[in-house]
Amino acid sequence: MLRVVVAHLLLFCVPFLAYAGWLFLRNRGLDKATWREAPNAWLALIGMALVIVSVIWFANIKKMPEGGEYHHSRMEDGVFIPGGYD
Repeated sequence: MLRVVVAHLLLFCVPFLAYAGWLFLRNRGLDKATWREAPNAWLALIGMALVIVSVIWFANIKKMPEGGEYHHSRMEDGVFIPGGYD
């Protein structure tokens, strides 16, 4: 669960990091006034959009195959039987 939270936090931070990189490439990164005038609301909206799109994307990728029932991994007579779909 922690891995998922960290991944989404990193996705949220991508627009802010890209903006900071752009400022440093334009040699404006050390000016405090530039940081105060940053479009934080727009960067936050873009970050939230990235997180929402990633949640929808991964929710659709990990769907169960059609017509199959999942059987969990188990041990039978000392033999490991991996889980899977029928």
